[in-house]
Amino acid sequence: MKFEKILEAITSAKNHIEDSVEAFAKNKETEVMNNVWQAAADLEYALFLFSLKHQDETKSSSWKLDPHPKQVEIEPLLTSTKNLLQTAKENCKIKNFLEAHKNAWIARGHLLRIHDAFEKKRKSGK
Repeated sequence: MKFEKILEAITSAKNHIEDSVEAFAKNKETEVMNNVWQAAADLEYALFLFSLKHQDETKSSSWKLDPHPKQVEIEPLLTSTKNLLQTAKENCKIKNFLEAHKNAWIARGHLLRIHDAFEKKRKSGK
């Protein structure tokens, strides 16, 4: 397996999240969401590659987030996602792929929450 592909996907996801943070600061919701979608696609690819590597080892069920957060704040989730992806990237570089997988998995959960928050906002007409 090409671990370079995993690193590339995580790096690309991190770059999209950094772009999302900048767009959020400028109140450009459409740009934020476009970058979140791109980051999510990159992460799904990385997680797929990780799953091929760790088929029997993955403990992703223990990495789950609180399924019903009371309130979702976009900016802290974007920042946390960026930090998780940076940590995943660093773990890939030192070949600690199980920890990188965990970081990417949790970051994916954050992106899903961000998406859900924007969908709820869109549906409520705000």
